[in-house]
Amino acid sequence: MSRNLTAELLGFDDYIPPHASASDDAILKGGGRITFSGQVQNYQSTVSQVVNLLGTEDQAASYLNKCIYSIGLGSNDYLNNYFMPQFYNTGNQYTPEDPNVLARQSPDGVTCVDNINSANQIFNNKLKGVVDTFSNELPDAKLIYINSYGIFQDIISNPSTYGFTDTNTGCCGVGKNNGQITCLPLQTPCDDRRGHLFWDAFHPTEAGNVVVAQRAYSAQSPSDAYPMDIQHLAQI
Repeated sequence: MSRNLTAELLGFDDYIPPHASASDDAILKGGGRITFSGQVQNYQSTVSQVVNLLGTEDQAASYLNKCIYSIGLGSNDYLNNYFMPQFYNTGNQYTPEDPNVLARQSPDGVTCVDNINSANQIFNNKLKGVVDTFSNELPDAKLIYINSYGIFQDIISNPSTYGFTDTNTGCCGVGKNNGQITCLPLQTPCDDRRGHLFWDAFHPTEAGNVVVAQRAYSAQSPSDAYPMDIQHLAQI
């Protein structure tokens, strides 16, 4: 969602279609997942198609060099792997105030979970170092880091500034904070979707994504993006 909104801010009229668009009965079964290695293979396939369309590898490289690539990780990507020890034997931005975390670990459903906050800050600080390392090793590539965690923290600390009335309950879900079971088929969502920061146990609403996309595109705070925001990246 935030990628589509960022594309709008960059001036694109149409969203880029997903590589593996849902069709037929897949639409009825919900979204699918593609591994990182699978995504790399999809990209390699796309590069081959671009070469065929443009005629030469040099023309394709010139075209692809102007593209912006986005990698995003968060919430359940880490929660389900590293913060649910009862499932350890079976099994890139993290939001420790999402309704699922609050429902499972917060004593009152409102107070943030300190150990997860701390882990998130450690990870994100080291991620900035990875940006520096890759930038030095790949001088022709321009890499940036978007601090979505910090943006969410600001929204949660100042909800009225952004028009939010609820920052710890999912608009659609079941259980404490509507975060123990995610939104179910035929379930009626909340009436005030614009006032909710979270849509379900893990994912922001469109209103939440709008704030993140706007600040990723044009940093409101020096900590929003490193070493530059998307607007400046696009001008290079």
